[in-house]
Amino acid sequence: MSDDIRPSIGLRPVINVSGTMTSLGASIVVPEAIAAMSSILPQFVEVNDLQRKASAVIARLTGGEAGFVTASCSAGISLAVAGTITGNNLLAIEKLPEVITDKNEVLVQMGHVVSYGAPVDQAIRLAGGKVVLVGQATSTHRFHMENAITEKTAAAVYVVSHHVVDYGLLNLKEFVEIAHAKGVPVIVDAASEYDLKIFLEQGADIALYSGHKFLGGPTSGIVAGKKELVRNVFLQNMGIGRGMKVGKESIFGVMAALEAWEKRDHAGIRERETGYLNLWKQTLDGRPGVTALIEPDPTNNPLDRMRVIIKADEAHITAWDLADALARGTPPIIVRDHEVEHHYFYLDPCNLHPGQEKIVASRIGEELDKARASNEIIATPIENRSKHRFDGALRWPD
Repeated sequence: MSDDIRPSIGLRPVINVSGTMTSLGASIVVPEAIAAMSSILPQFVEVNDLQRKASAVIARLTGGEAGFVTASCSAGISLAVAGTITGNNLLAIEKLPEVITDKNEVLVQMGHVVSYGAPVDQAIRLAGGKVVLVGQATSTHRFHMENAITEKTAAAVYVVSHHVVDYGLLNLKEFVEIAHAKGVPVIVDAASEYDLKIFLEQGADIALYSGHKFLGGPTSGIVAGKKELVRNVFLQNMGIGRGMKVGKESIFGVMAALEAWEKRDHAGIRERETGYLNLWKQTLDGRPGVTALIEPDPTNNPLDRMRVIIKADEAHITAWDLADALARGTPPIIVRDHEVEHHYFYLDPCNLHPGQEKIVASRIGEELDKARASNEIIATPIENRSKHRFDGALRWPD
């Protein structure tokens, strides 16, 4: 790891065991992408021609007919929805989010309307789409979707994420089958997915990926799919996509990250991450009130995480207080605490520099020892987290 610039600009040197989280900077950018960005930054390019070069790389890696790079996967949702509403009508593109057609309804299963830092449905509405929720949060059947499709339906959006409800909903193959039977294109939000081909292979018309998560590229989104539809989506750069544009360095950086992905030693990375998990399990096994479970990724990415379950009466600390203590400490350790009210959090091994796994193990041990030595159980009200969740954002800048 190179010299750490963070302390020199007043930033905390956090260690990320939460995963590929945008709020933490997403991922460690691969050397190939860093070199590519540095090499093109001093040069002028014709950006649309560079996007054509990116299209060829994206098509090869995803199996799509075409593709381009945008600001983020969230931007990709808005642009893809817009493309299905406007087609190649340049006036319609300029008028968005005001639509000049009644065909602007976008279907989403209710159990897929999640927040990735902002609501999925907002990304649709930004494009002039009218969100039509299909089914209930934990139950969507074929008849729900079949009857939701009308002559006003422009597209259907399918979300692949650990945030979505993972039972009782339509799988992608069914979703595509129902949509295509009535001529409705399917857009898949696959921001944090390893498999760059499966969603288009399963029939999606557009697949959207983050360029800055598992790929280790710059902050960006990747749009891939059928040529005509991708062209209509790309044309949104003359409208709402202007505010979602990327520079030459991001386009070229994504191209390099994709090509590096082809050559990456995925098995070696998995072996290294498994070693981290085993170290943490050895650290936690046998500690009072602590259960450490190694679990597979819920969306079938080829990686495991560690679920750390805390019984407060035995460990003398709640799961959320332990997570907060780790985040406050030196160095700060940021865990995946999305479900901490259920008395557990996760440790994700995918974003560590060599040696940081040992620091994580040491810090967790220190905090658990400190809690066990206390006479009282450290248990702040869980509702305090909800009450103060947005304090930092609301007081920005200090």
